[in-house]
Amino acid sequence: MKNETSEILSSYRALLQASKNNIAAADRKKIRKAVDLAVKACKEREILTGEPEIVHVLSVARIIAGEMGLGLTSIVTAILHDSYNHLELSDKDLELEFGTKVVEILQGFSRITGIDSMQSSFQAENFRKLLLSLADDVRVILIKLVERLEYMRNLHNAPEKDRIPIASETYFLYAPLAHRLGYYNIKSEMEDLSIKYLEPEQYNYLEERLRQTTASRNKLIRDFSAPLKEKLEKDGFKFTIKGRTKSIHSIMLKMKQQGVDFEEVYDLFAVRIILDSEVSNEKADCWRTYSIVTDLYQPNPSRMRDWISIPKSNGYESLHTTVVGPRGKWVEVQIRSVRMDEIAEKGLAAHFKYKGIKGEGGLDTWLSKMREILESSEKDDNAFIDQVKSGLYAEEIFIFTPKGDLRQLPAGSTVLDFAFDIHTEVGSSCVGGKVNGKNVTIRQILKNGDHVSILRAKNQKPKQDWLSFVITTKARTKIKQALNEEKLKTASEGKEILMRRLKNWKIVYGDTVIQKLLNHYNFKTAQDLYYSIAEEKIELLQIKELLLKDVTAEEPAAVPLLPEKEIREVDESQYSDFLIIEDKIEGLDYKLSKCCNPVFGDSVFGFVTIFEGIKIHRTQCPNAQNMMARYPYRVVTAKWTNSKNSPSFIAAIRITGIEDIGIVNKIADIIANYKTTIRSFNYAMDDGIFEGTLNIMVVNQNVLYGIIRNIQGIKGVLKANRLDNY
Repeated sequence: MKNETSEILSSYRALLQASKNNIAAADRKKIRKAVDLAVKACKEREILTGEPEIVHVLSVARIIAGEMGLGLTSIVTAILHDSYNHLELSDKDLELEFGTKVVEILQGFSRITGIDSMQSSFQAENFRKLLLSLADDVRVILIKLVERLEYMRNLHNAPEKDRIPIASETYFLYAPLAHRLGYYNIKSEMEDLSIKYLEPEQYNYLEERLRQTTASRNKLIRDFSAPLKEKLEKDGFKFTIKGRTKSIHSIMLKMKQQGVDFEEVYDLFAVRIILDSEVSNEKADCWRTYSIVTDLYQPNPSRMRDWISIPKSNGYESLHTTVVGPRGKWVEVQIRSVRMDEIAEKGLAAHFKYKGIKGEGGLDTWLSKMREILESSEKDDNAFIDQVKSGLYAEEIFIFTPKGDLRQLPAGSTVLDFAFDIHTEVGSSCVGGKVNGKNVTIRQILKNGDHVSILRAKNQKPKQDWLSFVITTKARTKIKQALNEEKLKTASEGKEILMRRLKNWKIVYGDTVIQKLLNHYNFKTAQDLYYSIAEEKIELLQIKELLLKDVTAEEPAAVPLLPEKEIREVDESQYSDFLIIEDKIEGLDYKLSKCCNPVFGDSVFGFVTIFEGIKIHRTQCPNAQNMMARYPYRVVTAKWTNSKNSPSFIAAIRITGIEDIGIVNKIADIIANYKTTIRSFNYAMDDGIFEGTLNIMVVNQNVLYGIIRNIQGIKGVLKANRLDNY
């Protein structure tokens, strides 16, 4: 009890400290009165995370005051939101003590809690409508948002079976709500905390990679900021420069969307320049700062975002650009005033601070604005803005080299055009490229601002079909030159082949023989004939038959197909020795889901289906989060356990590389070394790029990832990664 009292006092002091700028000194008595009422009503109750209920509500009130910047009404309501139905005072007494608004908000919160408790579930698409129909005052929704944030910060103390449903609910429902209301810090924190439980392996991997690269990132930010500081100070600006790394969720999303690894996420961090400007000068100062930044560093024309001229609907104002920093690294730069920064951090509530309105006086306008945003069915405007490209560069595009140099090309240029623009030898040996870290073919059409590196192979040569998709004059000219030179060389080889064969057939080489062949095959020149022979477009046996008449060409021997390896189908009932299902439902069998193919050792959960019993999914399954958000009551905990007899699990691997002789044999050798059965192996070669999908039977995830690591070590392999389905 003594420890709990100490914890309550500590939480109360933190609340007073957070609210000191939002309330008048006289209002502290009302906060103290609310806390006294809550302490009596909460008694010794605990919430889902094992935290005392009174400590929880004080933490919610502190976030409302400190991180959202709201005033007395919101703070008092946050303190009393959990204990309203257990208070000793009547609604009339509460009105006399704290005002009508507090009672209205508490009543609205009580209605929501009656339907939406932490133990119950609801449909994701009805969530926003449900809140709006029950909450007359938007502050009800803000308190609900902060309550969920406080739960997420302590979710590690909640029972394991509740973590994934709560995290999923937060990711799909509350984080988008925070984003819509302009609380970007809360939105980012919710997303990161959610994926910590939904995709623990990926989260831990990225957290560790960020930790390992902290020193180099900090040095890069220092090197980037130094000349900026010097120039801004010289021009008389008052400012602060902050460096920040992208959130783990943001990095993970970019890796998934672009199909790249951590090292290939090129705008990993941002630099924020916050100007201490008068409101009347802040726009002009932001644009002057933008000019300084782009004078010092090369900007990416397609990554410029102007939310100063036209702010977002939730009030966000800022100027964004992405530039090439030291060592050719991309750096996102955000330019804003102190006022704009506070609105971005604390939402539109901060806006009224700059209008001289203290307390709750200015919140009526803001709350009605928030309700308009919530009631709007309009989707987030980021996707729309990303699709809008600058009309300034309609006829030409600007492409960045790996070192950050800018190359100008006609609109519609391909990776191959870019390669020839760099150098003829680079173009001639080009087999593909990486655009913004993602592997693409030589035919890929480039967009304004793309970051491109070229993949080359020694045995690659210009091909005739290249002329069908390149558009630059330089590329077409160099390809034609190379083809003509190659054709002459090849034709010479073809002539030697024909002369050698004629000698073997006891036929004298001469104009009569060549003319007979030209007439038969409709060639205009002997060079075309020789070239076709070298390229094996003409069968030498046909020539022999044509010239000798009495010789029957032999049919080429049929190449025997390799025997298929034995495929051992898995009897799904054998998994019963390997899975423990918590809350086992009587009469329901379970099987592994084919949408994500779990293997022994993966983080998994069970989902009760209508017709097929319990399906086991990986927590990283692309369908899992949606199911958990919509139907959390159908999620059951599942764990692997050890057993003597090891079954095999189906797993799929996607392999991308540069076309190379023997690459398939090397992959097969690795599989053989692991004594693993190949279920199927489909691959194709296109424009010098090798792409294959390998389906194998493995006993656990250690074997699977061991195979992937070994394949990644093969010379010429660019990427090997696990696929969710096969």
